[in-house]
Amino acid sequence: MKNLVIQFFRLKTAVNLILFFILFLLIPKMNIAQERITNAEKLGFTKGKKILLLHCDDAGMCEEANIAVQSYILKGDVLSAAVMMPCPNAEEMVEWVKKHPTADIGVHLTLTSEWKKYRWTTITDPEKVPGLIDPEGKMWHEVPDVVMHATPKEVEIEIHAQIDKMIQMGQRPSHIDTHMGTLYGSPEYAKVFFETAVKYNIPANAIDLSDKDVADYYRAAGYPINNEMIKYLEVYPLPKLDNFTSAPDGKSYENKKENFIKLVQSLKSGLQKSFFTLQFLQKT
Repeated sequence: MKNLVIQFFRLKTAVNLILFFILFLLIPKMNIAQERITNAEKLGFTKGKKILLLHCDDAGMCEEANIAVQSYILKGDVLSAAVMMPCPNAEEMVEWVKKHPTADIGVHLTLTSEWKKYRWTTITDPEKVPGLIDPEGKMWHEVPDVVMHATPKEVEIEIHAQIDKMIQMGQRPSHIDTHMGTLYGSPEYAKVFFETAVKYNIPANAIDLSDKDVADYYRAAGYPINNEMIKYLEVYPLPKLDNFTSAPDGKSYENKKENFIKLVQSLKSGLQKSFFTLQFLQKT
C-alpha cells in the first residue's frame, strides 16, 4: 500500500511538471500577442484607441476632383488628400495647396491610366520607362499590365519624378501613397515604394503586416504578401498604418454612410486609414 501511495505522488508530480513546462512555453507567446503595441500608441495615442485618417484620393485627376477635394478640406470634413501628378489638373491643385498650408497633401503615386478615353502618360520621358507605356502611348489601364511589363527600376524612376515635380513646384508632400494599389502589386515594387519613402523622408502608405490578420486579409484580396515584404516592413523606420481600408459602396448616400459607420466599428484599435472616392462624399 505504501508503495502505491509513493507511486501515485510520483506520477502526480510528473504530471504537474509536464503541465508547468507546457505553460512555460505558452505564456510568453500569449504575452507577446497581448502586448502588441499599435502604431497609434507609438505616435503617443492612448492604448485601445482607434485613430482614423480620412483621405481623398485622385486629387488633380480632373477639375471636378479638385473642386470636391478643396471643398471638403475647406469645410474640415476631410483634411488629407493626395495628388496624381501625371494628370492634367495636378498643377492647379498643387498651387491651391500652397495657399492652404494646413491641408495634409501628399503624392498619389500613379502608374496606371484606367479610364477609356480620359488618359495620361508618365512624367518621365516615355523612352526612358517603356515598360510603363501601353500601345496607346499612355500608362497601362490595369495593375497586372504594369506588373507584367514594367521593371522595378522603371517604377522607381517614375515615382521619383512625380515626387520631385511637387517639390520643384514649392510644395513638399506630407506623405506618399499608391493609386490603385499598384505599388503593392509585387514585392519588388513594394520595396521600391518603401525605400523611396526613406530616401525622401516622406512617410508612405505602409501597412504593418506583422499582424497576421491584416496580412491574411491582403493575401485573400490578391496582393502578393510574402515574408520578404513583411520583413522589410519590420525595419521600415517611418510611421506605419495598422490597417488601410476603403469606404464601402452603397445604393444611396445614407446606405453608404451606414456601411462606413459599420466599417469603422469593425476596425481594431490602432492607426487606421480609410480613403474615399469623391462620389461617396457627394451627397445627392
